[in-house]
Amino acid sequence: MNQQDLDPDSTTDVGDVTNTEEELIRECEEMWKDMEECQNKLSLIGTETLTDSNAQLSLLIMQVKCLTAELSQWQKKTPETIPLTEDVLITLGKEEFQKLRQDLEMVLSTMESKNEKLKEDLEREQRWLDEQQQIMESLNVLHSELKNKVETFSESRIFNELKTKMLNVKEYKEKLLSTLGEFLEDHFPLPDRSVKKKKKNIQESSVNLITLHEMFEILINRLFDVPHDPYVKISDSFWPPYVELLLRNGIALRHPEDPTRIRLEAFHQ
Repeated sequence: MNQQDLDPDSTTDVGDVTNTEEELIRECEEMWKDMEECQNKLSLIGTETLTDSNAQLSLLIMQVKCLTAELSQWQKKTPETIPLTEDVLITLGKEEFQKLRQDLEMVLSTMESKNEKLKEDLEREQRWLDEQQQIMESLNVLHSELKNKVETFSESRIFNELKTKMLNVKEYKEKLLSTLGEFLEDHFPLPDRSVKKKKKNIQESSVNLITLHEMFEILINRLFDVPHDPYVKISDSFWPPYVELLLRNGIALRHPEDPTRIRLEAFHQ
């Protein structure tokens, strides 16, 4: 009695535990009675077996009863409170700090991995930037060189260069014509006028024949001066053997409608 007076909560807890035990014993007895009834029914039925749905229903009913009894016991039980002593607070603080430390270590590991990836990306972008800067420097140097070249090419210089080229072409043309004239005079001379005519009754022609070189000059000048009508009239000054020579070798062409006109073949086209 003295002990119960000093600790009234302990008396209440003992009473609750006794009531719970009695309730559990009563429920067990009821479940045992149910099992006996089922056994009696099975013995009366004989070989007939329960269906799956009835067996499952019985199991569910038993589980519900067990869970209901367990819930009732937990509801009647008074939760134990932990005294907030210095040792308890230190232990709880250590657990919280340990958990916080683990979380922070996990965050640190994640951030380090992200930093490594960002560092790799930064190095890659830096290399790309260096390459682009080198290309830009090369292009600037090339632009400066081209700009200097364009500035040095003045109009007067271009005109002088073209004039020099034209003079060189003209000199080369005159040289070719001179060489061609010498070749033609050596290999294709005019007929010898000192040869006496076999027939004295034929008078000597007073027409002056032109050389093959002069014929070429006339045909060439006509071809370039009047390209739309390059044909030349065959005059008496054209020696017929030379005209036939040009036509047979494809150097000159006769007019398709006027056989008295010829032109030089356009080898340059």
